[in-house]
Amino acid sequence: MPKKYPPLTPAEVRHILLARGFTLIRTRGSHYTYQALLKGKKRSVTVDDHFPEYDDELLKNIVSQSGMDREEFYGSTKETARKIDLHAESYPIPLK
Repeated sequence: MPKKYPPLTPAEVRHILLARGFTLIRTRGSHYTYQALLKGKKRSVTVDDHFPEYDDELLKNIVSQSGMDREEFYGSTKETARKIDLHAESYPIPLK
């Protein structure tokens, strides 16, 4: 059975955030903090560059911080959408 949150690298997560309009506001060591106004709320997401790839629990936390659901998050780029077998006409997919 495929994982609900397939592994992503820090670079893939940063690409997702940038595709959704997040901007880098701070760097501290290997931690990058991105911020955006998403769905009417100010959201902050911290990406730790220390890990080669993120596991299920860390990805679930990052998705939660972003204010998106799993499909919106992975559907932000064509490459990450493929990991959950999500197909759309254009990327990023629209937010709900």
